[in-house]
Amino acid sequence: MPTGSDVIAARTMNFLYIWLDLGFLALFFLLLLWVKRYQAIIVGILGGVLYFIVDYGIFYLLLGTRVVEGAGPGWFLLWLSVSYGFTNLVWIWLWLDRDRHAAEWSIFVMTGWLAVAILSTTLGSGTAQISITRGTAQYHGVMAALLFVGYGLLCAYNLKQKDPAKRAPLLWILAIGILVQFSWEAVLAMTGIRNPAWNTLVINSVLETNMGMPYLYLIHRAVTKRWSEALRPVQSWGKAAGEGGEA
Repeated sequence: MPTGSDVIAARTMNFLYIWLDLGFLALFFLLLLWVKRYQAIIVGILGGVLYFIVDYGIFYLLLGTRVVEGAGPGWFLLWLSVSYGFTNLVWIWLWLDRDRHAAEWSIFVMTGWLAVAILSTTLGSGTAQISITRGTAQYHGVMAALLFVGYGLLCAYNLKQKDPAKRAPLLWILAIGILVQFSWEAVLAMTGIRNPAWNTLVINSVLETNMGMPYLYLIHRAVTKRWSEALRPVQSWGKAAGEGGEA
């Protein structure tokens, strides 16, 4: 049950939103496949699985803070988790890559989210409505602790690192973590899908996706040192990368 300390995240959408979003996800997947961003695809798929475990397994089944009306909770939360888990994690991974195409990826994702939201509200008014709410009092404290621990570890590492080139780019990581969630929270609020509450927009943007950024940064750093975007071992990763097969 919600308490006085809850930040209530609520949305009301129609079934057209789901179909349009599935089309956007398919285009995004095909675009990533076309430009051979295989690491990002794998990370996005794992992100969808992680979001489903958290949203359905923890928020809905374990804590009972997630409420779904107008659709089957299991299938609906599977779509919701894949949608935001895939898109968020792919977008973050591409930003961390610093491949000089951050603007293109960002514009593609943000305009896609905006188009889906506006088209669904203007063309799908006659379709069935779905309402979802989520209280946060039972887990925002845990998220805040994870946020502090993650950024605290990176701060401690930077303070001991004498080589500036090897320090974690903290402001860059923080900006990515806040802006990814803020982007879709703002789109939902502007189009009337999200409840118009400033604390939902601000607190969720600072806390929810951002809490995982230090850990994802470390994962990205470890993976890209060993594997190329084409999923081949990089040249510096031992003999197997450059001289495989020699006796």
